Amino acid sequence: MCFRDAAVRLRAQTIWSGVSLEVAPGEFVAVVGPNGAGKSTLIKAILGVHALSHGEASVLGLPPGQAGRRIGYLPQRRSFDASLRVRGVDIVRLGLDGNRWGTPLPVADRFRGSRRRDRERVAEVLELVGATSYATRPIGQTSGGEQQRLLIAQALVHDPELLLLDEPLDSLDLPNQAAIAAVISGICRDRGITVLIVAHDVNPILSYLDRVVYLARGRALSGPPSEVITSETLSQLYGTPIEVLHTSDGGLVVVGHPEAPAHHSDRHTGRTHERP
Repeated sequence: MCFRDAAVRLRAQTIWSGVSLEVAPGEFVAVVGPNGAGKSTLIKAILGVHALSHGEASVLGLPPGQAGRRIGYLPQRRSFDASLRVRGVDIVRLGLDGNRWGTPLPVADRFRGSRRRDRERVAEVLELVGATSYATRPIGQTSGGEQQRLLIAQALVHDPELLLLDEPLDSLDLPNQAAIAAVISGICRDRGITVLIVAHDVNPILSYLDRVVYLARGRALSGPPSEVITSETLSQLYGTPIEVLHTSDGGLVVVGHPEAPAHHSDRHTGRTHERP
């Protein structure tokens, strides 16, 4: 996936511009930055929902919006009413559709041949995300972490090459954040799927990342975490002095601006330090 000097304008407002980034196949990439920086807009530009107002983009070798089922997408977190009786396995199955059946076969034969393949594929992705044991329960009776695993399975069920996850850790407690982050990383590494994840807090996924895309003030920086989360790069991004301090226990604290970015921990300590 490649963006070159890209910009998006919505309702006569430039959301971001001059964005250049390249994501290699099989990389695990985080898109981070303050609220309103355009993180979800970047995901929608990749999907072709928002057209570029300037620059060029290629997604899986095609213009945005043309890769179709080669992309799996999980939108920002949905909530399920506790009374909802739809089973988790049925939610996952919604990720499949009938387009691949084609038209040559009679209807009865199409359904007879496809249902078994669908069941096998659904079972495979449920196992992959660790959701098999509760997949037959009504989704309204599952926990937030269980629901998120089921939704990730839904995004994976048609075997995509690129997985786009918009705030998959939002509203989860720390143990569930860590567990979901490990599941996503395993999918990326074991299946060779490229993963782009939008996150407010990079801490739960920092140790897994190959690359960070940091959006702020209509601009973007992209590179390995060790190169992006530094005083020099963040000062360049914000256009004002930003200091990234290294604490005695190996953590990081970002200071120097009233809208300073989220505070990031060292990948080995897992601790977060905030300015008083």
